[in-house]
Amino acid sequence: MEIHGTVYDILHNKLGDIWTTKLEDSVYDAIRKMGEKNIGALVVMKNDEVVGVLSERDYSRKVVLQGRTSRNTRVGDIVSQPAITVRSKDGIEKCMELMTSNRIRHLPVVDDERLVGLISIGDLVSWVMSSQRHTIEQLQGYISGDYPG
Repeated sequence: MEIHGTVYDILHNKLGDIWTTKLEDSVYDAIRKMGEKNIGALVVMKNDEVVGVLSERDYSRKVVLQGRTSRNTRVGDIVSQPAITVRSKDGIEKCMELMTSNRIRHLPVVDDERLVGLISIGDLVSWVMSSQRHTIEQLQGYISGDYPG
């Protein structure tokens, strides 16, 4: 099944701010921000450039399991670089392929070297489910003769 739509379509329907952290911030401060905002990842910035994504998974694997402390570890010490990003004109399928092949759950959206959004695997799943629901409704209408086309 081909999935139609672009990253822009997801961002256009998504509410909320884009939360960021810096390489020099402590992991503790970053994790605290995630908790306050009830989010699972922060975009990591160096000046105005996206350099990575810090997720709860990074924290558990690179701080907790390695015996580090979040107060004494900098975001830059554990963030995976370079950032894997998409553009708002990229298709949904490309995002799914990137997330699957790189085993990641978040993609920063960068247009003209500027951060414009962040999409998650949850955003993609919601989009696909909505798209499938719409297709099913159209097919049911067509079968029953209620389809306007």
